[in-house]
Amino acid sequence: MKDLVLDDTLSVQVQEIDDDHRRLVELFNLLNHSVEDGDTPDYIEALLDELISCTAWHFKHEERLMTKYNYDELKEHKAEHQELIESAKELQQIFYKNNKSLSGEDIESLEQWLTGHILGADMALGSYLGEVM
Repeated sequence: MKDLVLDDTLSVQVQEIDDDHRRLVELFNLLNHSVEDGDTPDYIEALLDELISCTAWHFKHEERLMTKYNYDELKEHKAEHQELIESAKELQQIFYKNNKSLSGEDIESLEQWLTGHILGADMALGSYLGEVM
């Protein structure tokens, strides 16, 4: 699988959110390469933990901005965040059940939820914040 790149396609045009997304993409790419290269399960576990922690922090960051700028879709966006965190934790449980291993399909599903969220809910948020900030 090729690396994700935070280019104009994935940019929400809000620097602080794009900076967060850039870090998440970097962690995703590290995880992807680690799975492909057969790195140690402990290293993959550390990357997965960091990705989930950074994602949770990023979601709180977005939610703070949505609250500050009275974003009408806060409740729905926050619910999507919760679903995504639950999905990531489910992936983590799969990792543990499979003797600390992830498949290419697991990585693809992670890529789909990361890019899907950015291209959907986050693009709408970025448009809104671009008008009010």
